[in-house]
Amino acid sequence: MDHDRSSGEGVGPQEYTLIKMRVQELHGKLASLAPKVVFLIAATLRPETMYGQTNCWLGPDLNYIAVEAKNGNVYVCTKRAARNMVYQGMLRVENKVLPIVEMKGYELMGTKLTAPLTSYKTIYTLPMMTVKEDKGTGVVTSVPSDAPDDFAALINLKNKPALREKYGITEEMVNVEPVPIIDVPEFGTLISAPSVCQMMGIKSQNDKEKLVEAKEKVYLRGFYEGTLIIGEFKGKKVQEVKKAIQEKLVKAGEAELYQEPEKQIISRSGDECVVALCDQWYLDYGESEWRKQVEQSLSDLDTYHGEVRRNFEATIDWLKGHTCARTYGLGTRLPWDEKWVIESLSDSTIYMAYYTCESHPTQRFVW
Repeated sequence: MDHDRSSGEGVGPQEYTLIKMRVQELHGKLASLAPKVVFLIAATLRPETMYGQTNCWLGPDLNYIAVEAKNGNVYVCTKRAARNMVYQGMLRVENKVLPIVEMKGYELMGTKLTAPLTSYKTIYTLPMMTVKEDKGTGVVTSVPSDAPDDFAALINLKNKPALREKYGITEEMVNVEPVPIIDVPEFGTLISAPSVCQMMGIKSQNDKEKLVEAKEKVYLRGFYEGTLIIGEFKGKKVQEVKKAIQEKLVKAGEAELYQEPEKQIISRSGDECVVALCDQWYLDYGESEWRKQVEQSLSDLDTYHGEVRRNFEATIDWLKGHTCARTYGLGTRLPWDEKWVIESLSDSTIYMAYYTCESHPTQRFVW
């Protein structure tokens, strides 16, 4: 809760789709994991672009661990990501990260993978210097057709034999071309990321400022205006099918849902916070009958200014389940489940319900 944080007040959870890329051949440090099924798991906000995967990025100097999943398979990711997973019931042991193997990113370079939805039967792990440990899993899917960073990094590797040699990457491993997957107005059926990179003069992954601008252009236009031109959802708007593609991947066992804080949150005790899957009581502000009554009340209300009305409407649309209880601290016990204490801010919300029962000779309080 916000008042238990020394930093990160107001920061919420961010949902990712974890894409499971199966390791085809276990070698090096991964060899000790045989005969288990091993996956490199990449966190993405854009499952609809998985049709365009050409490779997988790892940070060569990042630390990675292998951990056992709930179903007995093995996941490879950063320890920070595993710490979030372990509190979301995704790993075999709960509430404690137990690495089976630890390794550096450069030890995994050139690993053969099988990835969902892509037209390439085999993709390879390649080095990307900008992969960060503080966001996602440290494993990144590469879609150079619609991600300027991916396109720039891939061109870098293709044009620099010495860089490939440093990490044991062969020419065959980078012999891939971007796959057109989304038709975006202005770019037409051209591949978005290469087109924007060419227009902006981006030649390397070191053109960081230009890449940030290019990413915003491609992602926004692609999501809100783009149409898929590949796969079973061909011809449909990207924003309409994103959730359907995510559900398809999860149902097929090729992905999982995962959450982590949007930004770093530090508790008052000095720990980095995670997103945990817990039992919880909610005030269901989004319940349909309540919502209809509130919307009717708002329609009868003179807000004196259109902006005020729009703010009310936006809040009514956004506000659904509100957590209202915790397991420790001072406060009032939840009447129907007394191991819970009503959270202080919720307490100040709930007691206003009693206003509807109070009266005064000259006035009446209505909640």
